[in-house]
Amino acid sequence: MLYRILADGVVFIHFLWILFLIFGAFWGVRFRAVRILHLSGLAFAVGIQVFGWYCPLTHLEVWLRARHDPLTTYTGSFISYYLEKIIYLHLPGSVLFALTLLLSGFNGWVYLRKKR
Repeated sequence: MLYRILADGVVFIHFLWILFLIFGAFWGVRFRAVRILHLSGLAFAVGIQVFGWYCPLTHLEVWLRARHDPLTTYTGSFISYYLEKIIYLHLPGSVLFALTLLLSGFNGWVYLRKKR
């Protein structure tokens, strides 16, 4: 049961991380440390798309679920059922890559606009 709770927690943290990557520029404009973390996260997201890797949070969640029950599917938990549908989009890799580049461009625009 503990591994299932931890896996659900990882999914929630993953969701928060994605929100930070989407909206972090608005916070990063005011704080340099946030900006560095945000831009590093965006660069890592682009790298994940370019090299076809999986996010380390995804690996951690899968490992925790396998420790709980190797046959576990994403049923029975609010966090698993609703948040994973947002986090693990079933889109072609080229579409995800384009969305990642658009997100990076948007955040770059926010940073550059605020500096002026």
